[in-house]
Amino acid sequence: MEYKIQYSKIKNIYIQIKEGKVIVKAPKRVTREEIEKILKNKEKWINKSLDKDRKKGQKENLYTKDEFIKIVEGTTKELIELTNLRPNNIRIRDISYAWGSCSTNKNITISLKLIKYSKEAIKYVILHELCHLKYMNHSKNFWNLVERYMPNYKEIKKEFK
Repeated sequence: MEYKIQYSKIKNIYIQIKEGKVIVKAPKRVTREEIEKILKNKEKWINKSLDKDRKKGQKENLYTKDEFIKIVEGTTKELIELTNLRPNNIRIRDISYAWGSCSTNKNITISLKLIKYSKEAIKYVILHELCHLKYMNHSKNFWNLVERYMPNYKEIKKEFK
């Protein structure tokens, strides 16, 4: 199994699957032999995660870029009217670190990668980010607010797994 080791000032070893690659983050004191032993113990999980990651990458676009933009704009307008939560700005970007984000300046970014997901999944991400305008965390209050406007959000989230 191919893998990349990133040594840093951390206490524990972490295994990450990113874009079809195995990345091991390890404390500087850990030997290559120790890492290989851990990788051997986690081989089943790693292979399962690699398969899952590959399938995610192969998913086809459901919309053209123009259709996706219209879906995001229409859904955002609808949710702003419903929730009365108003961002300063909403943009669509090709971000890889998240499905969406909300800054403390009340700017929302929606990932172009959502072009591969259902309208309900897109709606969930937009709602999730709008709810961050009120709660900049994932507290119980935050999730209660999401659930108030989308009672089935837990089912919809499963699409991302």
